[in-house]
Amino acid sequence: MPPLILAHRGASAYAPENTIAAFRLAHELGADGIEFDVQLTRDQIPVVIHDAAVDRTTNGAGRVRDLTVAEIARLDAGTWKTEDFRGEAIPTLAQVFQGLADWLHPVGRVRPCLINLELKTERLTTDGLEREVLNVIARYGVQDRVLLSSFNPFSLHRAKTGNPRVPRGLLYYSGLPIYLRQTWLRFWADPQAMHPEHTMIDARYMAWARRKNLQVNTWTVDEPAEAQRLAKLGVNAIITNKPDVIRQAVMLPTASSSDGSTTAS
Repeated sequence: MPPLILAHRGASAYAPENTIAAFRLAHELGADGIEFDVQLTRDQIPVVIHDAAVDRTTNGAGRVRDLTVAEIARLDAGTWKTEDFRGEAIPTLAQVFQGLADWLHPVGRVRPCLINLELKTERLTTDGLEREVLNVIARYGVQDRVLLSSFNPFSLHRAKTGNPRVPRGLLYYSGLPIYLRQTWLRFWADPQAMHPEHTMIDARYMAWARRKNLQVNTWTVDEPAEAQRLAKLGVNAIITNKPDVIRQAVMLPTASSSDGSTTAS
């Protein structure tokens, strides 16, 4: 079965990351879904942004957790990429679900969007992120469209406690401390999927994942040859900044095909 193609922070090679524009472009380029990051504002609203601060990707400054959602809404999150995206905003999680409603709930036999939602937190105890994210997911009825991921096994444990129906994926890479890169706390997260950096995957790893009945979704792959290697090994999903390039590399049909030919995960 060919891997799903998930657009990393949207089609972020071509549009400003973690914006509605990047997510819509990912759809146009044939992605099966998107990956994005969520954290809380000062007033406890889940917003879609990767960095702890807004400085790199907006015309503002400051930590996300110190700004209100109204303050964040006034920022320009597009011009840093190109002038074509001037005025693009940092979206709330609710705005993403609203803006992608036609992809999340398509008519006919078109594949719905899969959302890999990364919980951006290093906290051992919660700041409310998991609860607020799950509340928005429930409000928009997208429990079967979302996979929650995190580098933090404690966050995934809290998400499981809040709603065990929403599947979870444990993120890790070779540069983490040994107890995280060797996933010693995997039992605490109880994931349905593993999300290793692509360089960690070989035939032995895939055999282990199959024995454990775990899906393997890997990141971040923009090189066609590497995508082909991973597809041959049987990964379930490839996360990429260039969904068009990687889809072509693994010779997948487009996600928007209406003939039902695109395979499901």
